[in-house]
Amino acid sequence: MDLKIRREFTLIDDMLEDCGQPASPRLRKAAIVTVVENPYPGKYVADLSEMIAASVPLGERMAQRIPGAIGDEEVQSYGKGGIVGLNGEQEHANALLTTAFANPFRDAIGGGNAWISSMTKVAAPGTPIDIPMNHKHDVYVRSHYDGMSMMLPGAPLPDEIAIIFCVASRGRINARVGGMTHGDAMSKLG
Repeated sequence: MDLKIRREFTLIDDMLEDCGQPASPRLRKAAIVTVVENPYPGKYVADLSEMIAASVPLGERMAQRIPGAIGDEEVQSYGKGGIVGLNGEQEHANALLTTAFANPFRDAIGGGNAWISSMTKVAAPGTPIDIPMNHKHDVYVRSHYDGMSMMLPGAPLPDEIAIIFCVASRGRINARVGGMTHGDAMSKLG
């Protein structure tokens, strides 16, 4: 199965301060979004293995856009998600977001041992979605529990699926609830 790509978005959010406290360094969040034609609109298909297989080249293509979005920043956290147009089912996005899809992103950002938080839903074009994010090596780094909120103008149409991968350059600005730090997670790697 070849997925037909209809649109691509790159969203970048640079946070320079929070609550009057300057960010040093800034917090950059970036979302790589690809809207594909849903191969199964309006029908139930029991075996979604062809979609899972097709997600690998999709992940490879999307991962190539990470350097342009994050710039010279180190990727410290990530998350993924999808919105299925109204003629599809939620499982269509999940089939495109498995580990097979995510591994090219891990390769592009220099690894990632932690599971990748995700959110999927069926919705109309322009419906907001919050993509949860966590530290790329250890889910217990509390400072990196964050997310990226977005809406996609005009997407997904009823026969489309919007696939989203988000990255961030650091933890939350002013994070101070304790627990493991980014440095702790990196030192555990050896």
